Amino acid sequence: MTGEWPLFYPSQLRRPDMVSKNTIFLWFDSAALDAAKFYSETFPDSTVGTVYRTPGDYPAGKEGDILMVEFTVMGIPCIGMNGGPSIKHNEAFSFQVATDDQAETDRLWNAIVGNGGEENACGWCKDKWGLSWQITPRVLMAAISDPDRAAAKRAFNAMMTMKKIDVAAIEAARRG
Repeated sequence: MTGEWPLFYPSQLRRPDMVSKNTIFLWFDSAALDAAKFYSETFPDSTVGTVYRTPGDYPAGKEGDILMVEFTVMGIPCIGMNGGPSIKHNEAFSFQVATDDQAETDRLWNAIVGNGGEENACGWCKDKWGLSWQITPRVLMAAISDPDRAAAKRAFNAMMTMKKIDVAAIEAARRG
C-alpha cells in the first residue's frame, strides 16, 4: 500500500449500530458490489447491506464510485472494498462451507465455478474475483477424523484425487 492509501479507515464509515465487532474485510479491484450480490444469491443466510460511495476521488476511483459494501455470507459479516488492482486474493484466506450432501456440494461448487471461477484440488475452488472457497461435505470431515485410522487414511487418499468432493466415493473409501 502507498502512503496515500487508505484515505480513511473503514471503521470511520461503519454504522455505529453495526452488531459485529469482528468483520471480514475483503479487497476487490472494482467489483465488491457484484461479488456481494453473487454471494447473497448463492449462499443461504447471505445479504447485501449498506453501499458506501466515496465522497471524493481516490487512487482507485472517482467521487461517487462505490467504495465499500457491507454484506453477510452465511451469517458472517463482511465488508468488500473497491481498492483497485494492487492487492489480489490468494489461498491464504478462504471461506469453508460445510455441506450436508452431494446435492448441496454440487450446487455451491457449480455456482462458483460456473460463474467464471476455477476448480482446484481437494474441494477448493476460486470465484471469478479470485476469492478461495472450500466446499467441504460434512461426510469428508467425519471420514478423515475417523478413529479407525486406516479408514481415515483411505478417505483422505480418495480426497487427494478429487477436485469437487464426491460424497459417495469418500464413503466408499472409508468403508474400504
